[in-house]
Amino acid sequence: MQFSSAKAEEENFDYLFKIILVGDSNVGKTCVVQHFRSGVYSEVRYSTIGVDFTVCSLHVDGKKVKMQVWDTAGQERFRAITHSYYRSAHAAIIAYDVTRRSTFESVPQWINEIETYGAANLPIMLIGNKSDLWGKRHVLFEDACTLAEKHHLLAVLETSAKESKNIDNVFLLMAKELMARNRLHSYGESALSILPLESSPVLTAQGPSYKTYCSC
Repeated sequence: MQFSSAKAEEENFDYLFKIILVGDSNVGKTCVVQHFRSGVYSEVRYSTIGVDFTVCSLHVDGKKVKMQVWDTAGQERFRAITHSYYRSAHAAIIAYDVTRRSTFESVPQWINEIETYGAANLPIMLIGNKSDLWGKRHVLFEDACTLAEKHHLLAVLETSAKESKNIDNVFLLMAKELMARNRLHSYGESALSILPLESSPVLTAQGPSYKTYCSC
């Protein structure tokens, strides 16, 4: 498996997937996307205005997958702009900050927006960002898993752009899910029948009592 920036729209690829990344302001969405694109964490922070567009590519199971990631602004005043991007997305990722309980409590609202404006049966993944700040945690990973199971989300991962934890795994897991669904459609089967790709949790190195991944 190899990751690389995809700067040329003309490059060859086997799959093209459009992913919308949503969540409250300042949960680290842009840091996640920047790390996925370049493998670099930047301390410089700025608020996204409307929607930022990033294209990255990765190799999965011998196939080249191009990922168009739409990094959206979390502020209410930009919602009318971001709503227009839901319909053409193949999947959605909702981010919250593990140190700010309010951003986790907003997750059901984001799920409702995705279900309202997105395509039917859109796969949704939940990520709890800033997991390196485990000493300041206000959201238990078990709570995130419970919420994800309630809303039938694809998976929950805790991420840290600063410590390079699970960033690539987020997009790799989503790519595998979408590739599997694509194959099901190619054979005329319903995407609703797909099962989670993984069932085993990945343990974090930053604290023995916290898991960083579960599938629903």
